[in-house]
Amino acid sequence: MRKSIVSSSPVQTKNIAQALAETLLETQPAKGARVIAMTGELGSGKTTFVQGFAKGLLVKERILSPTFILLREFRVRHPFFHALYHIDCYRLDNPVPELLHLGFKNILADPRAIVLIEWADRIKSIIPRDALWVRFGHSDKNKRSITIQ
Repeated sequence: MRKSIVSSSPVQTKNIAQALAETLLETQPAKGARVIAMTGELGSGKTTFVQGFAKGLLVKERILSPTFILLREFRVRHPFFHALYHIDCYRLDNPVPELLHLGFKNILADPRAIVLIEWADRIKSIIPRDALWVRFGHSDKNKRSITIQ
């Protein structure tokens, strides 16, 4: 499945992500964590997408980019899922070993976890095969292209 959407505003990007999260909540957990791997240049809408996605999971905390702390965990109150992890690989010097050192394999093994990864192309070798890839791009002055695959 491949779906391309053009977002005209941050609000629209959040709404797209919220709808995706709500759809995900209707599904039973898989063997491991549900992973959404995001790619795209700076300012293309990745963190905005995570904010909308978290809203769809009823996360109440404010969602900020974890660029300097790398990983944030949020509680999800749902029968199938209990945690949302927001990971940002942008500033990692040696991304795969550094992320593995933070317990990434344990996070991936948890079927009740949802993991959103910004700059996922930097750790592509350890992203699960069943991950949902979301690519962001600038399609116009104020518009963003979002491709879900």
